[in-house]
Amino acid sequence: MALFDLPLDELRAYRSESSEPEDFDAFWDKTLQEAREHDLGARFEPVETGLSTVEVYDVTFAGFGGHPVKGWLRLPAGATEPLPLVVEFIGYGGGRGLPHENLLWASTGRAHFTMDTRGQGSAWGGGGGTPDPVGAAPAYPGYMTRGIDAPENYYYRRVFTDAVRAVEAARSHPLADAARTAVTGGSQGGGISLAVGALVPDVVAVAPDVPFLCDFPRATSLTDRHPYREIGLFLKTHRGRSADVLRTLSYFDGVHFAARGRAPALFSAALEDQTCPPSTVFAAFNAWAHEDKTIEVYDFNDHEGGGPFQDAAKVRWLRSYA
Repeated sequence: MALFDLPLDELRAYRSESSEPEDFDAFWDKTLQEAREHDLGARFEPVETGLSTVEVYDVTFAGFGGHPVKGWLRLPAGATEPLPLVVEFIGYGGGRGLPHENLLWASTGRAHFTMDTRGQGSAWGGGGGTPDPVGAAPAYPGYMTRGIDAPENYYYRRVFTDAVRAVEAARSHPLADAARTAVTGGSQGGGISLAVGALVPDVVAVAPDVPFLCDFPRATSLTDRHPYREIGLFLKTHRGRSADVLRTLSYFDGVHFAARGRAPALFSAALEDQTCPPSTVFAAFNAWAHEDKTIEVYDFNDHEGGGPFQDAAKVRWLRSYA
């Protein structure tokens, strides 16, 4: 696919037309307050992996509604002092995988926490193990329209709350330095990291790669690729509900979280990306409130973005922060 979105100079100036709800902050304050009424109850159980350089812990903590959420904590073998912490979120359809996977961040000498995404983990990778016990109104298959009838019911309200609690759980481990916590993720994980970068005020760095869940009004009208297409197909059946759906989505739009970004950020975008069109990524990047921000642009890549090149860029960049 050749370039299909705005030219790069226009991307750098682009601003989203997504309307921010007046009660956006109150909505999220209430949501997190309710979640914290449940004991975090983080448990770390050592896992025998056969690895000699990394120690792995099977983690369970209470997320949205007190529901149990899984994760992996990976530590450099033999660590005795608190380490900088990287909390990572997973792309759409994937799960936390297997304990011996994803060793990059622990190999840099950092603590690394990977959150399982509730209800997902069956589309690719090593799988997941966190159910989503909450029911919902009629939805198109996938996750994008689950509970889309109201912000209080929407699926990503639960996921973003889980993510905030994941940071709290990871920080509770004695070998994690809470004061040096960074968050990252690709695609859906990038969108989740934007939310966490706004909802957890003291993270020191945020690194979203080709982030999903940004600039819903443009994304849903520009691309016909899934997962955004799930929304269009839902509205194809539920005619006349576009305004209500966009209102719900506005509480979860990465653009509005970006406007509350309080930490340095490293984004990435791919100019042939039809899954997360580059204008939607730049909408979040341009809205990011912290002045220390950078975006890596991959001219001829689709949704794979920078791949290992972006991993290397993040390793170099994060040395300055955590």
